[in-house]
Amino acid sequence: MRICSDRLELRTNGKGTYEFTDELHALVKRHKITTGLVTAFVRHTSCSLLLMENAAPAARRDLERFFDSLVPESRSDYEHDDEGPDDMPAHIRMALTRTSESIPVVSGKLQLGTWQGIFLFEHRRATHTRQIEVTLIGE
Repeated sequence: MRICSDRLELRTNGKGTYEFTDELHALVKRHKITTGLVTAFVRHTSCSLLLMENAAPAARRDLERFFDSLVPESRSDYEHDDEGPDDMPAHIRMALTRTSESIPVVSGKLQLGTWQGIFLFEHRRATHTRQIEVTLIGE
């Protein structure tokens, strides 16, 4: 059994979902993991990770609109606004979602469902470069 570590960097262009399934699969190939587990962890407090429908962009747009209504930037009672009006809403959205995902690997392939992809869910309006730490455990 081997344990490997790697890092992905994703550039975002504001709020939205950014798929990185192919990049994660490339790490599985590069580290020659045929059976095991991949864990991805995003190192930020204003974005998150999620497994989501990757065939119909409307599903992701609906999710993004839902979070905009669930945690609006327009609330006036946020105390924390050090980086602007989207600062605290981004932290709340991150707290409601996840910062890591684990995916099994079998026969050298991520065991995602037919329409599943792994996404970074950016909660800030500004452009960012996000770091995702990846741990691969297996053979």
